[in-house]
Amino acid sequence: MLVLSRKQGEVIVIGDDVTVTVLEVQGNRVKLGFTAPDEMPIRRQELHPRVERCQPALAPRTVLPGWRQTDGRSIAARA
Repeated sequence: MLVLSRKQGEVIVIGDDVTVTVLEVQGNRVKLGFTAPDEMPIRRQELHPRVERCQPALAPRTVLPGWRQTDGRSIAARA
């Protein structure tokens, strides 16, 4: 495991396509922003097993109405 210290506004780059930005730090909570290709799902660890059980890997993606990323693109979810 790689452990990094970052301040608010600083960015971590993973590979060529993924960035993680520290958006806010309040007490013991950190708000992170992720930018990744649409085909790369990003979810909290505690939801991952449940999503994999409920949604087959090959299910088509649909756009969730009203959900937008900070860059304005629609957030897609598996149907």
